[in-house]
Amino acid sequence: MDPRLSILPNKPGVYIMRSKEGTIIYIGKAKNLADRVKQYFQESNLYSRGWKLPSLLPLIAKIDYVTCASERDALVLEEKLIKQYQPFFNSLGKDGKSYPYLKLTMAEDYPRLQMTRRVIRGKDLYFGPYPKSSIVKSLMRFLWKSKYAPLRPCKWNFSRERELDPRKINTCIYYHTGQCPAPCAGKISYEDYRALAQRMADFLEGNFGNITENITALMKAHSDKMEYEQAAVFRNFLHALSHMKERVLVGRFKDEKITTAMENTDKLKRLAEVIGMHKLPAHIEAFDNSHLFGREAVGCMVCYINGEKNHEHYRRFKIRSKLPERGGSDFTMMEESVYRRLRQIKRDPAQTPDLILLDGGKSQISAALNAYERAGMFIPFIALAETHEGIYLPAAQESIKLPVGDPALNLLMEIRDEVHRFAITYHRKLRDKAEIHGHEKQEGLIDGKDPAGRDL
Repeated sequence: MDPRLSILPNKPGVYIMRSKEGTIIYIGKAKNLADRVKQYFQESNLYSRGWKLPSLLPLIAKIDYVTCASERDALVLEEKLIKQYQPFFNSLGKDGKSYPYLKLTMAEDYPRLQMTRRVIRGKDLYFGPYPKSSIVKSLMRFLWKSKYAPLRPCKWNFSRERELDPRKINTCIYYHTGQCPAPCAGKISYEDYRALAQRMADFLEGNFGNITENITALMKAHSDKMEYEQAAVFRNFLHALSHMKERVLVGRFKDEKITTAMENTDKLKRLAEVIGMHKLPAHIEAFDNSHLFGREAVGCMVCYINGEKNHEHYRRFKIRSKLPERGGSDFTMMEESVYRRLRQIKRDPAQTPDLILLDGGKSQISAALNAYERAGMFIPFIALAETHEGIYLPAAQESIKLPVGDPALNLLMEIRDEVHRFAITYHRKLRDKAEIHGHEKQEGLIDGKDPAGRDL
């Protein structure tokens, strides 16, 4: 066996097999990288796995690897890499199949919990992905049967304004057996049902409270009584719980695009945690203004998708509002810029960002609130004060101050600096154009003509 394989760590991760040209020919995951990769080179396994292994081995010239925080982490990264590189010897992942998420339909008056493979931006909450979907399904059934958060299991479409047909209610077995809180029949109030849905959301976010301790005690109690079947139910529950708690934290892989993408994901997760968002702020738009004593006033917006600049969605606004004669008004300019962008979004809701970032402090918060009121819509937003790098939330009196080097702060500062640069560049362009126009007017060179009116 090649002695170089001894450097492989005994940790979960993903291994990347390359040809001598450097082409990725196979990607795999492992609970233990060292043990898994060494299996490929054991003579006893060479002809026991069909055509793939004998065909693959002669082509392997290099094996890269990336260690991961957990087996689940390895599963998620393997899927991502296979979809991106489409290695010849991989079959799993080429069909576009993805790992499932849990979807909490908060857009409905009476939310349901569903498993889905499609994530659609909106009011619904998504949790995951969960590579081991079977144990997650078991956990959800356990929570439902134990009445920890018994959300309705039906697919009926009803709301507070549109009641469900009584005939459908009467045919529902969950209603008659008392397994469902039955909001359709008025057995639970809207407020109490939403509290159940929020309880489930908190649980899926990882706020388990003392449930782990309680289940552990129940498992031990049944085991002491030699009720091993019931003890096994609680043991499986704890196993599923540990799977839900795993965070996807990926180690370094020598591919700049993948490394940057995973680092940006960590930054976005940290930002969501800091400002209390229930979803990843994958689409962020930031606003800033620029002017010179009120002249050539502009507002600008930059767009970041998954932590990366998206130049196609950058926007520039010539300020139309009336400003003070001897100076500008950052408050007025910010309100106009945000309001005009909101109008664009109302015409094309697909452009709706997850989060808006304002360059400034409390005054800019007020400007944005005015813009939202005028537009008749709301998008989560924060402001970043340049003086002390404090993060302001709309309803908070004090700013959030993060330590230097915090991933969330680094991301916000990068976006803020980018929109600041973009606004200044556009302002200077207009100012230079105005100065040239003024010079041409003095010299009689207007609209590309000389003083005699001849074309230049």
